[in-house]
Amino acid sequence: MTTTDTLYFLLPEIVLLAAATLIYLMGAFFPKQFSPATTAGGAILVAAAVLLLQGLLHRLPSPWHHPTTTLSGPIVVDVLGHMARWAILLFGLLLVMTASHSNVKPAAEYVGSLVLILAGLMLVATGFDLVLIFLGLELVSIPTYVVLYVGRRDAHGQEAAAKYFFLSVLSSALLLYGFSFLYGLGGSTQLDEIARHLRGPAGADVGVVAKLAPVALLLIFAGLGFRLTAAPFHFYAPDVYQGTSNLNAGLLSTLPKIAGLLALIRVVVFAMPGQEELAWRVALVMSVLTMTLGNVLALWQDNVRRLLAYSSIAHGGYLLIGVAVGLANLAINPGGGSTLPPEPHSGDPISGVGTSLFYLFVYCLSTIGAFASLKFLGSRERQIDGVDELAGLGKSRPLPALALAISMFSLAGVPPLAGFWGKLTLFSGAVSVDVGGGGAEHPLRPWFIGLAVIGAINAAIGMAYYLRIVAVMYFRSPVTTVKAEGGPGAWLAMVSCSLLVLACGLFPGPFITAAQQAGRLARKTPGESGIIQVPIDEDQGDASPVRPFRDRR
Repeated sequence: MTTTDTLYFLLPEIVLLAAATLIYLMGAFFPKQFSPATTAGGAILVAAAVLLLQGLLHRLPSPWHHPTTTLSGPIVVDVLGHMARWAILLFGLLLVMTASHSNVKPAAEYVGSLVLILAGLMLVATGFDLVLIFLGLELVSIPTYVVLYVGRRDAHGQEAAAKYFFLSVLSSALLLYGFSFLYGLGGSTQLDEIARHLRGPAGADVGVVAKLAPVALLLIFAGLGFRLTAAPFHFYAPDVYQGTSNLNAGLLSTLPKIAGLLALIRVVVFAMPGQEELAWRVALVMSVLTMTLGNVLALWQDNVRRLLAYSSIAHGGYLLIGVAVGLANLAINPGGGSTLPPEPHSGDPISGVGTSLFYLFVYCLSTIGAFASLKFLGSRERQIDGVDELAGLGKSRPLPALALAISMFSLAGVPPLAGFWGKLTLFSGAVSVDVGGGGAEHPLRPWFIGLAVIGAINAAIGMAYYLRIVAVMYFRSPVTTVKAEGGPGAWLAMVSCSLLVLACGLFPGPFITAAQQAGRLARKTPGESGIIQVPIDEDQGDASPVRPFRDRR
């Protein structure tokens, strides 16, 4: 692969970076002559068109045709990265629409920073090198500081931005320290080289790996746990969410979680073979602590953003269920991720990683829909803060109330909405760890049956505060007048999220298939797991410069 090929694959990200630069410049020199949100929305659509064109011309990975894995310098183009990029563009468009009618000043800096965050997320999704992954994570974090600072300019907003800034810097330092250990152990920043070395170190390296790889693993979990709002790295979330705007809270609830989960899959699930035994234990303990703490503490909250902050913490715990299941399956059968299609009872990480990806998708849709509804119900002078302010919305504002109720029901896991299928796949994956493997129950199974039971109990606890919001809207008399001046963009984002949650709930098959395929192929790379380098359509003499690696059985 040449540098030209790498830049070609990164064209969607380049479009977003160019658009963010243009928005910054136009905001500085011609602030009244253009609309930042319109420019950002157009750039996202152009990036999506480029991604679609690449897929059509060069058969980029898709769950619905022969999956491929293409390495080009520090990036990898596979089903996981391709599907993640599409989802990121979708969520970015919804957030830009929500921000389109806002009193944020300066608007150009806010929207331009949001576009940069999307570009950073897409770099994390395709990153196959520690340096590029860290660069992508920082391209998510640094513009987030700007977004928090300009999103709410009072004392509460500045306090929230300062808290997030200092703790984010600490998490980045921990993550970078963990990456330095991986670089020292693998002798390279390329993930496949690190994985190859950790899988079979030579001679005296075995002892070094045994001592230092667990340290690297724990540091990486700590650094990425901040982005997932996983306990004990969650404590910033309630104060930051309460102190910022509804729009910023929606952004913080979703985009950093995408970055954290994608980086965790790339680095821990793929690049650290031999550490699965420790990794699934860490993920399981963090999952139980996170979802229990988040759900229990949310029961006492009266501020709607603080309540949804604890909800976000709880959902970070649910995401770690799938990660723990995938890592445990790999610990049981290290070759489980290398067959396509998976052999029966092979312990394929599809049962974990894929379910986490699907759950993340439906969670982001529901959460963006909830915060878009809150943004629409507010006004330029005052936003919705307390749960009691939602009283009587079922009669006074029926459509926003319905959209918010759909989001709450989905987050609670009420059938047949998308959140129900997300929780069902997570818990089913947990109770199916190594089902029938070797004709006997594996010793790990009781741990994951217990994890599924704890998850189900937490889902029941969570239902209480979600249904409380719905009850306040439909069974309480109003205590204040809701202006609903959030603008047409927030209205469109709110309705779009509701429709997507309904569609994903009624027809979950294609979404689950895409997530499962992405999870299954998360550990595939040329030279490993049965992938052989062959040019695509070689027998037809295809002269395309894009030369993926096709799985050959």
